[in-house]
Amino acid sequence: MAPINSLIKRSGKRVLFNEHRITEAVWKAMQDVGEGTEAQAEKVKELTVKKLEALEKTPTIEDVQDKVEEALIEKKHVNVAKSYILYRNERQQLREQKAALIGGKIDELQLSFNAVKILEQRYLMRDEQGKIKETPSELFWRVANHVAMAELKYNNEPKAVARTFHRMLSNLEFIPSSPTLMNAGTTKQLSSAFAIPIPDDMDGIFESLRQAVVTQKNGGGTGFSFSRIRPKNDTADGVHGVACGPIAVMRIFEASMKAVRQSGRRQGANMAILRVDHPDILDFINLKLAGGMENFNLSVGITDEFMTALQEDGDIELINPRTEKATGTVAARVIFDSILAVAWRCGDPGLVFLDRMQAANPCKHKGTIETTSACGEAPLMPYESACEGSVNLTACVKDGKIDYTKLKKIVTNAVRFLDNVVDVNNYLFKEMEHMTKATRRIGLGLMGFADVLFAIGVPYDTDEAVGVAEKIAQTIQEAAEQASIALAEERGTFPAFKRSAHDKSGKKLRNSVLMAIAPTGTISLLANVSSGIEPNYALAYSRTTESGELLYINPFFEQAMNAHNIEKSVVQEVAKTGVMDEAIPPEMKAVFKTSQQILPEWHIKIQAAFQKYVDGAISKTINYPNDANVKQIEDGYLLAWELGCKGITVYRDGSLDVQVLNTG
Repeated sequence: MAPINSLIKRSGKRVLFNEHRITEAVWKAMQDVGEGTEAQAEKVKELTVKKLEALEKTPTIEDVQDKVEEALIEKKHVNVAKSYILYRNERQQLREQKAALIGGKIDELQLSFNAVKILEQRYLMRDEQGKIKETPSELFWRVANHVAMAELKYNNEPKAVARTFHRMLSNLEFIPSSPTLMNAGTTKQLSSAFAIPIPDDMDGIFESLRQAVVTQKNGGGTGFSFSRIRPKNDTADGVHGVACGPIAVMRIFEASMKAVRQSGRRQGANMAILRVDHPDILDFINLKLAGGMENFNLSVGITDEFMTALQEDGDIELINPRTEKATGTVAARVIFDSILAVAWRCGDPGLVFLDRMQAANPCKHKGTIETTSACGEAPLMPYESACEGSVNLTACVKDGKIDYTKLKKIVTNAVRFLDNVVDVNNYLFKEMEHMTKATRRIGLGLMGFADVLFAIGVPYDTDEAVGVAEKIAQTIQEAAEQASIALAEERGTFPAFKRSAHDKSGKKLRNSVLMAIAPTGTISLLANVSSGIEPNYALAYSRTTESGELLYINPFFEQAMNAHNIEKSVVQEVAKTGVMDEAIPPEMKAVFKTSQQILPEWHIKIQAAFQKYVDGAISKTINYPNDANVKQIEDGYLLAWELGCKGITVYRDGSLDVQVLNTG
């Protein structure tokens, strides 16, 4: 009998045979029924291999599973055999369900059902009749091949780079933002974050609106500052005209954006910012209470001058942007209290610390930061855009430890990927292409942080977790910087390098800005991990998507339950209610805390820990329980300022009639 070197997958592809996979599968089945040992699992594996060798052919996956069943029964592990058979049947049903979603095609990547459902709904290409025409693996090849074509510009061979990118994508080690997944290989744009300036004249306003609609239609999220627009009732059109003001313009943008669905598959996201010293600031603060603006995040643009006035219980001047002269003064506390009251009611507005963002802008000679991406993670100058993607931190965890060497390798490949996107992107407007290629800003982020803490046994609300956050962020920052320096040696620095902060520091970088931690809502579902740096909202929850209600059970929690030999009925009860059962040990409860069980100050401390090393910004929601009061919201806003955050967004559970995540 010849030894087995390979086996044939369901797709027909031949792969290397790994007998240790058999041991792992048998041991898992033994743990599920509470009988057997690892040594006995090894014996079952040895018998299975002998049976496969006796076939005298290259075995299929089905052959392996058949022989495992036979070996279990012969070794008198009858209950384990039943468990294995049930699991095998469940997997077969899951494969059939996933195949039904994607037109009978095989999911070679073995993604979760939720992931395949989202891919089917949003990302997989369709033919003219609307039928799915690519598998998940083919989607990743489409993206990898398109992005690797940038190598030709630098006289490199794209095939090897495409293989590296595909391996990284298909292993879910790094996933680019939705526009890249959707649009790679087409004539549409690939960036996710855009800043479109809005001037103080009607022709300019409607040109900006046109650009915003086209950008959203092609998959991009848009950020706007309405701070240049003269206040309502100000002089307009000479002598007799009266200005409508920024709020009325926002309503026009809102109505237009409602009519746009990105690539026909999802509603676009927007950020509206108004400076705290604009005469119409109080109307802006109360905007969402008046109804509408569902597709907009609102943030007040906070200045250092305002924060000083607030701390000193002083006044600030309100400045008409048309004349650049004061129209009056108002107590900083009055504005701040208004912000707090409305944020307590509905979550908006958040705060964006504009002066802090501009101070960190390495390309001040090219413009001023006046807005951010739709979710706040990328501070942007007018017409600047950012291509984004996120490292899956859980791919760097093994045996309860973080593999920082692997993390650095993923970051290196991800930086090259994103820099390539800048080159192969299909820019919609010349102004966007000029600014984006001048600064070559990229937005490398991460996801799965809370799951990593689960895996290494560290509670989110501890100084130890803050230390882990800092080490991860520093590792990514240093690896990204080294990768950008290497690309600069190969390809040259970004065109706006001269007179930039990097020029003055002597660091020759390919990209002016490297990091931005996005919310990763959909791509974290694809990777089956927690989003961004957020704590897990629940151990089990339903998520509202275009695909319907998707039930999610945290895989690390399931693994811990199995390791503690906790009965499946308890797991099911947690999945049903989203609440820890009394049967769960205290040490597990300490680690597996959800966002509502974590005090807001720890949310902010974790955000601040990452911000120390993130040259862009961070999208993070500070969760408050339903019974939180306005004073607690105030404490959070002030702590975020004190700890060096570039912005803050809060949400009090249940304060909106409809919310994306629901426990149980």
